[in-house]
Amino acid sequence: MTLPAPVPVITPETQEFWSATTQGRLLLRQCRQCSEMIWYPRVICPGCHSLDTAWIEASGRGTIYSFSIARRGQGAYTAAGPYVLAYVELEEGPRMLTNIVGVDLEQVHIGQAVEVVFDSTGPDAALPRFRPVAS
Repeated sequence: MTLPAPVPVITPETQEFWSATTQGRLLLRQCRQCSEMIWYPRVICPGCHSLDTAWIEASGRGTIYSFSIARRGQGAYTAAGPYVLAYVELEEGPRMLTNIVGVDLEQVHIGQAVEVVFDSTGPDAALPRFRPVAS
């Protein structure tokens, strides 16, 4: 099943992140003061409130921290049918809300190793989603 890929709102603060997704790269912000890894992309560190943050390229690997199977979607997802909405804990630490794709819904489980894939939304962005790592 193919999930919809709605175009994200791109702001000056997130433009570099979205641009990297079109190249198959997942970027995170890291605070240079307290070393916290930051998700969702923003300039200010939510931990220490420093503005001294920088982009780093993430590994794109993580594990499913929590998930839910949405049986009925809304908005752009109305016709999507059942799909997985999950928090993935990235190797770098932060957790991101995303979709799990490329797997039988009944096979998804907490702790499952996943890797990022990108679904194009057009020339300016791609949505990071995750699929199980082949064993």
